[in-house]
Amino acid sequence: MFFISHRGNLNGSNKKEENKIEYINEALKQNFDVEIDLWFINKNFFLGHDKPQYKVDRKFLKNKKFWIHTKNLDCFYELSKSNLNYFWHENDKVIFTSKGFFWNFPGTKLNKKNSIYVLPENHKKFNNSLDYIGICSDYIAKYKKKIQNIKKK
Repeated sequence: MFFISHRGNLNGSNKKEENKIEYINEALKQNFDVEIDLWFINKNFFLGHDKPQYKVDRKFLKNKKFWIHTKNLDCFYELSKSNLNYFWHENDKVIFTSKGFFWNFPGTKLNKKNSIYVLPENHKKFNNSLDYIGICSDYIAKYKKKIQNIKKK
């Protein structure tokens, strides 16, 4: 099961810290995968949700635990030349990542083999069936414990 920190968050949304390199590294140190927001502007990569904020190099992006949400089309096209795990979406219910995973929004039907259950906190009822292979959340530490307890039963 993939446990994916949304923008580095572990225990709730923290807009001031999200997508900062140190914040992302802390989530990685705690053995979580991390969904990051990435821009490509003037031949440079930047982290940031609403705008490019924190410059990063290609070496930083090669972490196999990253799920890269491309924030502009130039970034999407640039990453298409790589072997990284990236995706683009707007208002889609489900999309494919470059590695063949389904990135499912809350309330959409999940696929046991390939679905990442995204932001379950934004859905009325948590899917206890575990018919997905990963979960991405701002509260990923809580969901990791919850899923481990479900698996013990």
